[in-house]
Amino acid sequence: MRGLIFKGVGGFYSVRPEGAERGVSYLCRARGIFKKYGLTPTVGDLVDFDALDDEEGVVNDILPRRNLFVRPPIANVDIFVVMIAAANPAPNLSVVDKLLVSAEMAGTEAMICINKTDLLSQDKLRRVTDIYAELYPLAEICCAGGAGIENLSAMLAGKRSALAGPSGVGKSTLINCLLGGTELETGTVSGRTRRGRHTTRHVEIFDTDMGGMIFDTPGFTSFAVAGGDVSDLAFLFPEMREYLGDCRFDDCRHLKEPGCAVLEALALGRISVSRYASYVTMQREIEEKSAY
Repeated sequence: MRGLIFKGVGGFYSVRPEGAERGVSYLCRARGIFKKYGLTPTVGDLVDFDALDDEEGVVNDILPRRNLFVRPPIANVDIFVVMIAAANPAPNLSVVDKLLVSAEMAGTEAMICINKTDLLSQDKLRRVTDIYAELYPLAEICCAGGAGIENLSAMLAGKRSALAGPSGVGKSTLINCLLGGTELETGTVSGRTRRGRHTTRHVEIFDTDMGGMIFDTPGFTSFAVAGGDVSDLAFLFPEMREYLGDCRFDDCRHLKEPGCAVLEALALGRISVSRYASYVTMQREIEEKSAY
């Protein structure tokens, strides 16, 4: 049979057969051959499996993946939703940009969702949204009052959506809103550190009433993509792509080189200072890692 892995805990995988109703699943182990080839089934995988009885089964094969994230492990994502809070905790745009680069590396559609919009004035909120408005779809919501949830639901309809972002921004609360219930434990923001407390401890995918699915993932601040190559980081910044063939030097890193088209666009205000700062930080990190 074929099925979808919708939950994985401690080497056991909950698999729903194709065409089965919600609530119908088998608790499966993976065959030993997977270890030999260094493969691990992942939430979101479509698999071939055998039922051993009415409750248990064994995974025989992983069907071809469209994409794979390895930290946390999820596969076959349609849209990557980078979630931040307008306040409490304050937006960390460097984290946002790293998550967007992860989506670009995986070839996955991406969008930004800003929660807790009731905690920030529209003028201050615009300072954030203006950076990304022409680059990625944006959704402004307030889970506490329900504002914007209907619009976001329409944007995610029929897709497998992965929520990414630091703890405390409201991912679990949002999933509860989209599911129309209280499926997930929610947390608060630490008063001392102003950072969120982790409430999600494993990866799981949930059905939504809008005809799609949504991954709930731990509150990591960066995602790793399997087989990702960041040797030319600038291609992962949409606003930089149109200038990359116009630099004086073919191997331009877009840092201090003369005749750099990206730096010229930055000076003209066509590239956000915040986004460029994230690019520089990531470029330095890549170069430091490659030195070892």
